[in-house]
Amino acid sequence: MDITELSQQLKKASPAPIYLVLGTQQALQQQALDLFLTLIPESERVMNVGRYDMETTPVATALDDAMSAPFFGERRLVVINKPYFLTGEKKRGKIDHDLDSFKRYLAQPEMTTTLVILAPYEKLDGRKGIVKTLKRAAVTISAAPLNEQQARQQVVGRLMGAGFQIDQAAVDELVRRTNADYGLMIANLAKLKLLAYQDKHITQAQVAALVPQSLDENVFDLVTAVLRHDQVQALDLYHQLLAGQQQPLRINAVLVGQFRLLIQLKVLSRRGLSQGNLAKQLNVHPYRVKLGLQTARRFSLLALENAYLGLIRIERALKTTQRDPALLFQLFMLQYAHQAKVAN
Repeated sequence: MDITELSQQLKKASPAPIYLVLGTQQALQQQALDLFLTLIPESERVMNVGRYDMETTPVATALDDAMSAPFFGERRLVVINKPYFLTGEKKRGKIDHDLDSFKRYLAQPEMTTTLVILAPYEKLDGRKGIVKTLKRAAVTISAAPLNEQQARQQVVGRLMGAGFQIDQAAVDELVRRTNADYGLMIANLAKLKLLAYQDKHITQAQVAALVPQSLDENVFDLVTAVLRHDQVQALDLYHQLLAGQQQPLRINAVLVGQFRLLIQLKVLSRRGLSQGNLAKQLNVHPYRVKLGLQTARRFSLLALENAYLGLIRIERALKTTQRDPALLFQLFMLQYAHQAKVAN
């Protein structure tokens, strides 16, 4: 079940006694928690909502709360966060958790309590008996990272639910500026809704004005200018990054990382790996893989390697000399253009 389905279920029917929210997308974890909080009237939350971090609190304490009757209300909400004992993760000085009691509760939950287990992990350890029992007893909500299309749909859906419209070009701009990171997209919605409060209509210009580009996105434009041997644009973008208080070593490190990724994509895509498999193998967001493949296909492996090696030389110079970073980058561009002429 995803967040949208959870929202619909909670509106139409009584909640299940146990929910497991599994996945590393923090924005989705928070959305799920917000939905569960709506089950308890705000005036009752002090007495009927309990939150317990399993890295600092024994699970027995949360279970005692879950087995208590609601205090002047119809339902209790008990939230268990970071249940590391459901994974293969080892914790130094870990809390002593009574998992037998937890199993018994899962078998016979308190029906006036909604127990929510927030598990911000990619997966649980399916070999453990407690995990098998939990998956049989709980309704599982996915909080796994969203791909680009899913992120677009969720953002548009949230805005429509709040009475806002957003242009397709505005969604495209938001995706580009956040690298399709759903958490960053959601974090910027409040500003966009505030700006468009009167007409409830979000435009591309508003997104461009309010949503800052990440360093990776700015550097991606710089990578494109380098590969096209556009010295004027490349130098202008480089100076813009310096003017934005970005450190030369940081800029160069991101450039090196971008070209390393392009080389990896170039080589691995020749072996027939799909976009999804490339994202998993390289542990890179699918949107970055999508953009990287579009770039890598337009340029030769030699061109990518020459740029990568040239940036490695800049890194060495930045660490060992006092030479002007902008001058080093300009010399790199000249040498890179000369290498291209020789190769042709």
